[in-house]
Amino acid sequence: MEDHSLEKKYNKYIIAVSIVIPTLVGILFAVKLKDFGINVEPLSFLPPIYATINGITAIVLISAVVAIKNGKRKAHERLMTFAISLSLAFLVMYVAYHMTAESVKLGDLNHDGILDAIEKAKIGAVRYLYYFILATHIILSIVIIPLVLISYVRAIGQQFDRHRKMARITFPLWLYVAVTGVVVYLMISPYYI
Repeated sequence: MEDHSLEKKYNKYIIAVSIVIPTLVGILFAVKLKDFGINVEPLSFLPPIYATINGITAIVLISAVVAIKNGKRKAHERLMTFAISLSLAFLVMYVAYHMTAESVKLGDLNHDGILDAIEKAKIGAVRYLYYFILATHIILSIVIIPLVLISYVRAIGQQFDRHRKMARITFPLWLYVAVTGVVVYLMISPYYI
């Protein structure tokens, strides 16, 4: 009989973090510091940095899988901890950017925040592809929070069979989120001011 006590101990924290992070990000995404009289320059240098962090996260995730398949458990553990740290760094930068800058709209060539008929025509059907990728990226970025945490707790609790089962679901979703984060940035980057 496996001991699930560590996982049970952390379940309430995993549930709390899985609810608090998306809720807090949603609230902070809507908050603009200027609305509170805090005049700060938009942190417009952050999007390419956090897009790069997403790309590095994807590489680290793949490297972690390669490490474990080659029997390098300690390297796998370190890489996964690094991937979690990268995801947290991304999250902080993402929220900081959106608290200091208006959201950029795909196709907004004149940067007025409104897509007119000409701008919509120029961007065409790419808009639908972009919104599909963005929507799945956002939804899965919320879904992976508990999956990553449960996988991690199972690993540190040395429940490797259960960890492996969860990781088979978590890894492709997390990799998708990391890669689509880069794709979303590349698609919208021409419209940043």
